[in-house]
Order: sequence, then structure tokens, then C-alpha cells
Amino acid sequence: MQRRSFLKKAGLGAVAGTAAVAAPALAQSNPKISWKMTSSYGPSLPPLYSTAELFCKMVSEATDGNFSIRLYPAGEIVPGFGVMDAVGNRTVECGQTASYYFYGKDPAFCFDTAVPFGLNARQMYAWVYEAGGMALLRELFAPRNIVNFPLGNTGTQMGGWYRKEIKSVSDLQGLKMRTAGFAGEVMSRMGVVPQQIPPGDIYPSLEKGTLDAVEFVGPVDDEKLGFQKVAKYYYYPGWWEGSAQVSLYVNDGAYKELPKTYQAVIEMASRAAGGKLLGDYDANNPAALRRLIAGGAVLKAFPRDVMDAAFKASDEAYKEFCAKSEHFKKIHDHYMAFRDSVVPWFRVGEGSYDNYLGIALANQKK
Repeated sequence: MQRRSFLKKAGLGAVAGTAAVAAPALAQSNPKISWKMTSSYGPSLPPLYSTAELFCKMVSEATDGNFSIRLYPAGEIVPGFGVMDAVGNRTVECGQTASYYFYGKDPAFCFDTAVPFGLNARQMYAWVYEAGGMALLRELFAPRNIVNFPLGNTGTQMGGWYRKEIKSVSDLQGLKMRTAGFAGEVMSRMGVVPQQIPPGDIYPSLEKGTLDAVEFVGPVDDEKLGFQKVAKYYYYPGWWEGSAQVSLYVNDGAYKELPKTYQAVIEMASRAAGGKLLGDYDANNPAALRRLIAGGAVLKAFPRDVMDAAFKASDEAYKEFCAKSEHFKKIHDHYMAFRDSVVPWFRVGEGSYDNYLGIALANQKK
């Protein structure tokens, strides 16, 4: 029911004075507010950018247009990697990004997106909302004047595109690879030379040979960006991103100025829009992968020795960072304890089911 219609009908059975008081009270509780929102992404990445568009639309519709947020793609107000600073200093009131882009500011930010051999999408959702993860992340972001909200997840990502086959760990030596966050730290210990490059600059760098390999998300986005045209070997799994949570950053001061109803709208809209992101990837990655393979991409699994070396290097890196930073250790220990507690159940329930069904369907087609 529209608010105006409701007020009009409510006024029919009330004295004129009551109706006169109701309208100003409603106006006071639903003030006209306009925000700006910047993103690390743009229209060339539809699942990610459309999630931010949907969030803005939901906020507007839930408030009858009284709370409007104008979205700007990467580069229009600030560069893609400028979201954290822009929100923190209130150049904009809010932004969409992935927190592991800010590994250089503090490696602990990676726990808000993804860390090597970390949680899958469902586990991440459970850790944040049901197991205490949100409180730890809010504590981490507070000094940056940011209130963080999950804004969806990509699910497990792919291991990237390579110009040459990766047959063993030795093939990684000297490899110039675009990757983000904690993955770069781990890969450097395996001989890779990591490069952190904004999404819009990845393809030109790969095409020119500035990069030997690149990882981004998965089939939907990778196909859109055209990586298969310049690097044919497509590896899995993306062990550094068992899932990747995208985040909404809100300036703390701007957030506190909002009525409680608008704060609640942000909470609900970010969850709802975020749910669409994972559904989008799950629905469209299978067909995109088939098209990539039909177009010449060579699908490969990382060799076991590469996976084992990555797991060992990740464990060593975690220990070093825990020794250096108390707040990194606090989040790490909580996050990994949760991971270790849920993986056995997922292996029994989800893993056994998925493995059997995959084998049964393959045999059925023989």
C-alpha cells in the first residue's frame, strides 16, 4: 500500500487534527536524502555492477524515493581501487568493492573477501551472520570510518588463464600474474611475480605480454573480458578464493545520520541484492564455461604438487602474519576455527552428494 493512500484512508475515520499531525511526523521520519556511491567495477562486469544497481534501486523503492543513491562506475569519481579512501573520507557516502584489494593497507582486510583455502560461499555467509564474523569485521573497519555490509558472493572462483601449461611448481617460477590480496603473497612464495591491476586494465596487460597469466572471477566475467583470446589454458580450482565476498562500504558518519528505518533498509537491501549476485553466477557460469571450451579454451586442473605447495605456503604466511599483528591473529584464529569445524560436515553432506551425482550423470551419458 502506498504511504499517501494509507494516510488518506486513515484520515477518513479521524478528526482533521489527527490527519494533520500524521503527515508531518511521517515526513520527519522519512527525510529526503541523496547519496553518491562509487564502485570498483563498471557495466563491463554485469553481475557485479548490476548488484550495486539493484541495491540502489531497492533502497529507493523501499523509501518511496526519499532515500536515493546515485551509482558511479570505477573511474568516474575515483579509481577502482580508491573506494576505501573515498568512503572513509566521505568523498562519497558509500561504495561497492572487494576488501582484499586493500591488502596493502592491512592484510586482515582479506578476511572480508577471501583468503587461500578459506570458506566457501555458504560457509562465509554462516561465519559472518551466524558465527560472530560480522563483529570482528566491523571492529576491523571502524578505524577507517567505515561500516561494512556483505553485498553478495561470487562463489568458488577459477584458477585463472595461462599462456603455458602448469605441469609442476617449477612452471610458476618468474610467472607475472595478475592476482589480488593474500593470493599474491602466497604465490610469490611459489615463484610467481604477482601484479595487482584494476579490472579494466587486465586484458590490455595480458594482450601486450606485460602479464603471463591472470585470474579474475570465473567463466561469466572471464568470457566477457575476453581472456581466452590471449591465454588458452584455463585452470581450476581457485584455491585462493573458495568464495569471494563483495562488500558495501558506508561512511560511518553518514550512516549515523540516517534514521533507523533507513539503516534497516541498507541492511535488508544489501542482503537481498547480494543474494542475486551468487544466483547470477551459479545460473550462468555453466553455460559460459561450455562456450569458452567450445571456443578453444583448454580446461586443466592444477597438479597435486601445486596444490600441496600452495597449501603449505599459505600456512606459513598465516603464521607469519599472526606473529606480526594481534588483530590479524584474532580474526584468523576465529575464521579458521570455524572453517575447520564446518568442513567435515560439508564433506559428508555436500561433497559426497556432489561427487556421486557428478559420476552418475557422467556414466548415464556413456
